[in-house]
Amino acid sequence: MAMDEKEENGLTNPFQSFDPEGKAADEHEEADNPKQRGIKGVPFRVIAPNLVTLMALCAGLTGVRMAIEGRFELALYAILAAALLDGLDGRIARLLKGSSRFGAELDSLTDFVNFGVAPALMLHVWILKEIPSFGWIASLLFAMSMVLRLARFNVALDDKNKPAWQKDFFVGVPAPAGAMLVLLPLYLEQVGLPKYSEMAPLVLAYTLFVAMLVVSSIPTYSGKTIGVRIPRDRVLPLFVGVIACVALFFSYPWVTLTLISLGYLISIPLARRAWHRANRAMGDSAEAEFGDVNFGEDFEETDSNKK
Repeated sequence: MAMDEKEENGLTNPFQSFDPEGKAADEHEEADNPKQRGIKGVPFRVIAPNLVTLMALCAGLTGVRMAIEGRFELALYAILAAALLDGLDGRIARLLKGSSRFGAELDSLTDFVNFGVAPALMLHVWILKEIPSFGWIASLLFAMSMVLRLARFNVALDDKNKPAWQKDFFVGVPAPAGAMLVLLPLYLEQVGLPKYSEMAPLVLAYTLFVAMLVVSSIPTYSGKTIGVRIPRDRVLPLFVGVIACVALFFSYPWVTLTLISLGYLISIPLARRAWHRANRAMGDSAEAEFGDVNFGEDFEETDSNKK
């Protein structure tokens, strides 16, 4: 059947070929021309970071399975592996210059499963099921808070006039940190704290508290600019500190994660105070704009927000 006959009968293919680079629609239309059509492979530099992202997804789903089977220690290790892989995929993409819109969307969806769905189900299977209705509602609210945060991140306004010092802060608790925080009760059990059914209301309240932090506009430390320039006299102590932390983690993983989680919670009010202090020092009036999101329908896709 000729091309024009297909068009007359409405049989044209409405689907576009896989395009990880997110090219314009007119380029796809040009590709439909038989003279210009050809087999174009996807570069491995684009595929590699997406493979790491999919490995992270597998780790997160494995954590859910381990939790359902009652093997909570293995479930926690799986979530930690997912968090580690989540931190690697973006760096691999930048290193290989393989960043793409497809990869960004895949990463966001994977983050929702690994840091929203998986921790919520783990907590519900572990103890929140002791409060059947309210426990499940708490799990749902945590998962919803995570997807709302990720959606807010995806459409956050990219203010080119944003002061440089604001790069030191996140808006609310980021997704991986939120997942690590909400699993604190499980760390405590691994440390040796007995689990009682009476603890369920406390875990429920803590889950809702972390969910609130995730979707809040509270400034939290990002660490993006820490260590950009390290004084020479601090390089050796830094090496020793990092090695000590790694050794402590491998020797006492749950104690280390408990201390890190508690330290992060303590840092939140300190970050808020530091943000207000920097805001006053710089004379900026950016407090109202901190974390603004475009919820309207007039969102215009530009090169700056294709992430």
